[in-house]
This record gives sequence, C-alpha cells and structure tokens, in this order.
Amino acid sequence: MNPQFLRRARLRVRMVVGTLAVLLAAGMTTAVNAQAAAGCRVAYEVAAQWAGGFTANVNVTNLGDPINGWRLAWTFPSGQQVTQAWNATVTSSGAQVTAANASYNAAVATNGTVSFGFNGSWSGSNTAPAAFTLNGVTCTGGTGGTPSPSATPTTSPSPSPSPTTSPRPGDAMATVAAMQPGWNLGNTLDAIPDETAWGNPLTTRALLHHVRSQGYNSIRIPVTWSNHHGPAPDHTIDAAWLNRVREIVDWSLAEGFYVMINLHHDSWQWINTYPGDRTTVMNRYTALWKQIAGTFRDHSSKLVFESINEPQFTGTSGDAASDQVLNELNTEFVRLVRGTGGGNATRLLVLPTLHTSGEQARLDALKTTFDQLKDPNLAATVHFYGWWPFSANIAGGTRYDSNVEQDLVGTFDRVHDTFVSRGIPVIIGEWALLAYDHTRPGIIERGEFLKFIEAVGYHARTRKLTTMLWDAGQFLNRNELRWRDQGVYEMMKASWTTRSGTASSDQVYVPRSGSITARTLTLNPNGTSFQGLWQSGTKLAAGTDYTVSGDTLTLTAAALTRLAGNRAYGVNATIEARFSQGVPWQISVITSDPPTQAAATGTTGSFTIPTQFRGDQLATMEAKYADGSNAGPANWTPFKEFWATFQPDYAANTIIMKPEFFAEVNDGRVTLTFHFWSGTKITYNLTKSGTTVTGSTG
Repeated sequence: MNPQFLRRARLRVRMVVGTLAVLLAAGMTTAVNAQAAAGCRVAYEVAAQWAGGFTANVNVTNLGDPINGWRLAWTFPSGQQVTQAWNATVTSSGAQVTAANASYNAAVATNGTVSFGFNGSWSGSNTAPAAFTLNGVTCTGGTGGTPSPSATPTTSPSPSPSPTTSPRPGDAMATVAAMQPGWNLGNTLDAIPDETAWGNPLTTRALLHHVRSQGYNSIRIPVTWSNHHGPAPDHTIDAAWLNRVREIVDWSLAEGFYVMINLHHDSWQWINTYPGDRTTVMNRYTALWKQIAGTFRDHSSKLVFESINEPQFTGTSGDAASDQVLNELNTEFVRLVRGTGGGNATRLLVLPTLHTSGEQARLDALKTTFDQLKDPNLAATVHFYGWWPFSANIAGGTRYDSNVEQDLVGTFDRVHDTFVSRGIPVIIGEWALLAYDHTRPGIIERGEFLKFIEAVGYHARTRKLTTMLWDAGQFLNRNELRWRDQGVYEMMKASWTTRSGTASSDQVYVPRSGSITARTLTLNPNGTSFQGLWQSGTKLAAGTDYTVSGDTLTLTAAALTRLAGNRAYGVNATIEARFSQGVPWQISVITSDPPTQAAATGTTGSFTIPTQFRGDQLATMEAKYADGSNAGPANWTPFKEFWATFQPDYAANTIIMKPEFFAEVNDGRVTLTFHFWSGTKITYNLTKSGTTVTGSTG
C-alpha cells in the first residue's frame, strides 16, 4: 500500500434526522441530516463524546434565496446544554437553543454552507435533535429511531481518550499540551525552490518514525508554496507538490504525531507586500488556504494549521500599523478555514504575533485579535532564539549569564501572562540559538548551550508552554538517523520533565608544563542536590580528589595532575558531576598553553593570521582603532560577531579575517584582542591600506 494512505482510522456513523444513535465511546461520531427543498439542510454531527460531555459540529446548507444573517433553532430532546460555541453565538431557554451568525459568516448564498460547533453537557442520554429551523423556515426530512443511548453502554466501548495524549476536539489547551515536545522539519518543504535545495535529504517515513521514537509528540512541517502554484486568479497548487505535502503529513499522523503546517517563506516572498497591494495578496493568500483547507478538511483533528510564519510587512508606518495588517490576515484565515466545514470547523488554528515576537506590544495586538474572534480553538505562537548577543556571539555574549536568563524569563512570563493565564494556549513554534550549527563549530560554547537548553525546558514547562525545536539539520543527522551531539539531545529530553544541575563551566584548563594547582567551579544545582564526581563509572574521592563548600566545587591539584596524564594539548580526561536528578554535568580537563601568532600579509578579500592554538579554543575577538574607538561592523561594540567577521581554523592553525570585517574598517591601524576559553588574551595589530592588509604580533 502506498504509505501516503496510511492514516489512523476514524469511526463515523451517519444517520438522518430523528435517528437515535448509540455512541459507544469517545471518538465515535453520530451525524443527522435534515432538509427541505425550499429551506435548508442541516448536518448535525457528534464528533466526540465522553462522560458528561460532547462536541458537536453543525453544517447548515441554505436551499432558498441568499441570506445575510441567520438564526438556526432546535430543541434538545434529552436535556443537553451548550457550554461553549464557536463560529456562532448560541443562546438557550430551557431545551430550546438558537445559534446566530458571527460577524464574518452572516452571508450564505443559495446552496452555500455555513459551519459552527459547540461543546455540550449531557446526562442519561445524548439524543440528537429531531428538527431545525433556519430563520423560521423548518428543515424537514425522514425520521427513524433506535433506543437512545444510556449513560452506560451495553456494548464494550473503545478506550476513552487520555486528556494528556488524545484531548477531545475543541479543547485547545489540552491539545497544545499534548503536542509537547515538538520538532521542526526545517529547511525541507520550506526550502526554495524544492525539498532538497537547502542540503537536507528527501524526507522518509523512517526519519519520522525515528523522531517519534525519540519522544517528540508533534512535528511542525514548514511549507513554502510560492514556487508551487499557478497564476491568478486561481493560484492552483501544483498537484505533485500538494501530494508530497499530503504524503508527509499522512506519514506523520500515522506515526502518532500532532502535525502543524503553514505558509512559511511566503511571508517575506509576497505576503509582506500586502499593505501596498491588498487585493492581489489577499486573493493569493485566500486561494492557497482554501485549497489547503479543502485538501485536509477531513483529516484527523491532530492536524493543525498555522496562518503565516514570522509575518512581516513593508510600507506600513511602523509595528502598530503592521499589527493591524496582520490582524486582517489572521482573521480572514480563521474565517476561511472555518467556512470549509468538516474537521476544519473545530480544527486547532495557530496565529502568530508580528515577527513572531514576544514583545509585550506584539502580544497585546494578537490578544486583541483573539478577543475579536471569540474562537475557542485557537492558539498563539511566538518564536524564541534567546538574547541576541548570546544567540549570535556578538558584543561579548559568550556565556549563559543574567542577561540571557532575564531575556528568557521575561519572554516566557509575558506570553504566559498575556495568553495562557487567560486560557489561550501558546506554542513556541521555533526555538534554538541562531548561531548553533554543526557546520560552524565553536560559535556557541557547548556547556553554555547546555545551560540554555536546560533553562528553556524548565521555564517553558512551568509556564505550560509547548516548545518546538527548530532543526534544519544541525541537531539530527537525517542521513544517519542519529543526533550530532547525543549529550545535547539528552539535556533536551531531561528538560521536558525535570531539572538538571550544571556548573559555571564545563572546562578546566591546566598548563602543559610546570605544577598544576587546584581549580574551582561554581555548581548550579537548579533545585537538585550534588551527589559527587565520577570518571568512567568510578567515583572520585571526596576530600582527596575534590571538596565542596556551599556551591563551590574545588578539584585538587593531585586529582588534576592525575587526570591530565601526559598533558598532551587538548582534552585529557572527562569527569561528570552527578546530581539527584537530571543529566550529569560533564567537565573536560584540558591541557593548553597561551596561543601564539605570527606576522602576515594579505588583502581585504583574503587574510589569515597564523595561530598556534596549543590546546586552547577561541571565545571572541575585540577590534579597536588606535584612538580606542570600536573598529569594524557593529561599531557600537568592540566585540565582533563570531564567524561572520572572523573564524578560527584549528586544522590549518589560522584565524580567518572575513572580507565582511574589512568592508567596514577604515584605513590605518586596528588592534585585535583575541579572548580564549582558558582566560588567555592576546593582541594582534592590523594595518589596512586600500585593499592591502599587513599584520604583526602585539
């Protein structure tokens, strides 16, 4: 069988108005239909039922003249009550119920259909309504009957859904909670122009199965549609592309994932021009979503739609104006998807802030959209890549310090207080650090990254935020189906459920020659308790190999001398600090000497500094003119951006100075100060004259 057709079976029973169905378990559905040649046809469907509650979807087809404003009325035969509704305002008087249109779905053409839904309560039985009226006109049809369901079915029911793994439709908070944790299939279907254009292999069922086996419950599948549809006015999506998207969605659902798809790089390719060309962009936007929503209309409720990735706009007067523009697109997205009916009537829809920013003004603007829509099946989304200097290693942001912590806590507090505290779920649709990339090693020091991972997991979990890791190939090796750094994955996995202890560093440097002295680290227990140090399964001796005073861990000179062995440059031993829970904290014992450099000549397009690293690792670089002012790009700081302006090449024993650095350097002398992780600092002088560059040691 073609894998694209592998999907979880859904039980569905359809009956005409008046048919009383026995609902054996949550997840089974009952539908009733009523119709009249000159009035309306109603499809009333109980999509899910559980003890004391149920979800119903209602599709109303207008068989008469076009109407602008509608009221659907019915009587519950078994004392049911509506507790929550969407896409309509529902009022009750005893057993009599009236559903009135929302502001965006008042108009219904002849043979047009409008959809709404609700959650309700029941006791004893949940008999379907026998008749409906639309604007006072009766919808009639054949009737038939079977005994109404009792509270305790006589047929063995299927297992009821777990609230943490299979929440009932319409429970947005529970659905988003069940999506934790999530993973992004990044730089794949969002790549331009096609799936493998940005270096990732074709997606396979085996890849999805592997990700699921690693504990991920949801997968975000970013999709760029720009290059895969035809011209106006229909903007017909290429059949092959749509089938490929559907294939990966179906594989993912079959693996048990919650799945989120979106319009991804379309955001900056054409949606951003909306303020200056509303008609053209809106027509294209709605044409695409109408096709996507139609294609997946009857897919599992575990499929989620996200309106736009990282929305941004040109030609507005500022962010406040852009917020309003985004409100228009988000509102139209919800109206359009809901209007397609079927599973889309209650499907979870995800709306982003402008730029997917966590700034309070952007959150407030999106909250206004939620207040206007009054749709209970919505979630908010923001992205989080940490405090920018740390995320990119610029301006001296080399460590997970109080700046990084405050940025993290502040962002997560804001989204919690604005949305979650009010019953609106939040998905951190992408998170990582911008510069963490296996193809550019050394920008983010591993131990500092592990602290960030641990903190993101904890602060998201305690604020009920669902996180979806952005993985464009830098975390999971998709060709080999293995994590590029198993320890990074282990820290992420632990953070989903518990805290892990860390320390001020994961490195201890000792000299290549001469005596070795004791070294200290500060422990960060994070609510755990320190249990001791181990090396390769052997416990080190407290008092002899190390001491602990408060949170200060001291490694003795004798232990470090033994661990350093022959003191070859680089890592000589790895020990681990174990805590009462979580992942052990690995500490590398590294031998190094101060790096040395040599004179060099070159050009602004090609200049390298000969560097003997001698076991040390580069952390950052400062650049200043002779008068002490900052040199090079981002001249608001002396610390330049790692890799963008300079790059160590440990195999070649050089530091590469990028053309991007010299492009913003004045002629004359520049002093570079290189900071290494051992604490060593060395200076190097550059003289630029036109395109010629010469260098000399301090």
